[in-house]
Amino acid sequence: MAATQSQLEAKVREGSGKGSARKARAAGMIPAIVYGKHLEKPLQISIDPKAVKTAVNTTKRLNTVIGLKVGSASHIVLLKEYQQDPVTRELLHADFIDVRENEQVKVKVPVLLVGKAEGQGQGGILSQMRRELEVWALPAAIPDKIEVDVTPLKIGHSLHINDVKMPAGITVKTQVNYTLAVVTAPEAEVVATPAATAAVPGAEGAAAAGAAPAAGAKAGDAKAGDAKAGDAKAGDAKAAPAAKADAKKK
Repeated sequence: MAATQSQLEAKVREGSGKGSARKARAAGMIPAIVYGKHLEKPLQISIDPKAVKTAVNTTKRLNTVIGLKVGSASHIVLLKEYQQDPVTRELLHADFIDVRENEQVKVKVPVLLVGKAEGQGQGGILSQMRRELEVWALPAAIPDKIEVDVTPLKIGHSLHINDVKMPAGITVKTQVNYTLAVVTAPEAEVVATPAATAAVPGAEGAAAAGAAPAAGAKAGDAKAGDAKAGDAKAGDAKAAPAAKADAKKK
């Protein structure tokens, strides 16, 4: 007999659908189902939602082996799926899978990285790529977690599923050698450089100094032009009396 950690009792639920579910909830129960390859057909049941939460409140969580009694019949089950109210978080529905003590069952087990990677001591960054592993195990042999040692990992190195030695009785069935953890080099610090259009020290003063002589030259040219204009006026003034004298002679 598989080592059961929790016990639950349920009642056979007549019918299915929304009507049957409402009756179960009105009685303080929730609709649930038990299925498995050894059952002739899925078993519709009503069960206490608080008792379900208590049953899986162990270190194994959903992988807790439960002894379920329905009337005079007994089953060994795992809580496979459940539905919760999004606001109150109360259980609304539960799915149990019927298992056998001598047959492996597929479950998801948390992965825990242990040790300090060698690359971390060199400034590398350790990243965990998967938080769970899908494994096969006998119900009584399902572990709380699977620990994976990352101590040998250097910068640029990674740990794959085929590199992990599984606990006794645990099997991984996959054709993909997926990555569990990797150590990457830290990103190089980017140093900001001054913009190309930034002013060169002293350039503004030099430009101002260069502009000053040019302005002075323009001013000088203007004065010279005024002087020439004055001379022309003076010449005109001298020419006028001479013209009057010639007119009197005539």
